[in-house]
Amino acid sequence: MNVTNHIQTKLSDSAAARWTAMAIVSFTMMCGYFITDVMAPLEDMLTKSIADGGLGWSSSEYGFFSGAYGYINVFLLMLFFGGLILDKCGVRFTGLLSCSLMLAGAALKWYALQSDFGGGIILGYHIQVLMAALGFSIFGVGAEITGITVSKVIVKWFTGHELALAMGLQVAMARIGTAAALMFSVPIAREMGHISSPILLGFVCLCIGLLAYIVYCVMDRRLDRTVKQASSGSEEDKFKMSDLKLIFTNKGFWLITLLCLMFYAGVFPFLKFATKLMIYKYNVSPDVAGSIPAMLPFGTILLTPVFGSLYDRIGKGATLMVIGSVLLTIVHVLFALPLLNVWWFAVVVMILLGIAFSLVPSAMWPSVPKIIPMKQLGSAYSAIFFIQNIGLSMVPLLIGWVIDAYCIGGTAECPTYDYTIPMCIFAAFGGIAILISVMLKKEDGTKNYGLEERNMK
Repeated sequence: MNVTNHIQTKLSDSAAARWTAMAIVSFTMMCGYFITDVMAPLEDMLTKSIADGGLGWSSSEYGFFSGAYGYINVFLLMLFFGGLILDKCGVRFTGLLSCSLMLAGAALKWYALQSDFGGGIILGYHIQVLMAALGFSIFGVGAEITGITVSKVIVKWFTGHELALAMGLQVAMARIGTAAALMFSVPIAREMGHISSPILLGFVCLCIGLLAYIVYCVMDRRLDRTVKQASSGSEEDKFKMSDLKLIFTNKGFWLITLLCLMFYAGVFPFLKFATKLMIYKYNVSPDVAGSIPAMLPFGTILLTPVFGSLYDRIGKGATLMVIGSVLLTIVHVLFALPLLNVWWFAVVVMILLGIAFSLVPSAMWPSVPKIIPMKQLGSAYSAIFFIQNIGLSMVPLLIGWVIDAYCIGGTAECPTYDYTIPMCIFAAFGGIAILISVMLKKEDGTKNYGLEERNMK
């Protein structure tokens, strides 16, 4: 009997044990997501002139900062190494390391916004922007490695049980962090008198999240001690470097990876610019503009577990991914069209995006263990997250540049913004996601991964 099977027969068959483990690690991830999106509603404040109470960043600088989340992950291959560390060293060491990196990055990001560094400029960017971006990059390394660690924890406990529902609930808790950031960042910044205040609050939340993960580590250590008494696992259950070849020659793995890249490129970078879109296209007050994008994560809080439970009990995972990709494309086409520039239309379209953003993740993440064996799962998730980070880092750069170059009109005192081109770019990502998801469904029919089969046995 291997280690994983022993855990499943002795501990994860206990509903209380597995749901407690899920809740603890999901709480840590939720705290990380708050910091990830805490600056998105503050874009208008960041890009206003210093005389008007802002920081004087350009849209290109904001795009550079927003994309910084993935720079170290992409260019220094840190996510790839994080996956190897996870498969070699386990979830306890990797989780504590990644949580510590999140804390360090959040602290540097907060410090950068506390000082203007004399208004200095390097390589065309304010030093403040560069320092904040460095902090966000370090945080991004920790957040992404925490993400793959949490995913492996849930697979470890829920394989053969409510795997998609558990992953859906984990995603839902993460979206609570995103929703809180989108809704409360501006009020917190104004109430506490500085744009960095929401980041300080996020740092405190991350400290609590780290303590929560330490509690999980105690559970995990006890679990491993119980397993050792019966079996230390067979040699083939241990990860080998040669397993990487099996991952990278798997067509199903590449299809689900590219789907992740295109789908998330159409969602998370969009959220970075969505608050300002609400202000300048849909004439929403800056004080409440972040509330409309916040509907997206709030919607996923309810719907992702529902679709996850559907996948567990009925199946049709590949079909859910196709439908979600189609909805994503429709949403961005509607945002691009020059019609109904009123708040209620933006709300309706955001609800559609929430449905799309619930359908695809609820089916995509639980499908990975059907394509990749458990012993290779950390490296597989890290590779997927690495490719995803290319989009998360490069797309905001692209959108920020496009806005500065083609979308700003009016006068310096009263600028106007035309978001047609950025929304068309996001719609193109959705169109590519449709094509990939259809190919994945066809591949599942050929290779019998079981993506259309239910998870509960």
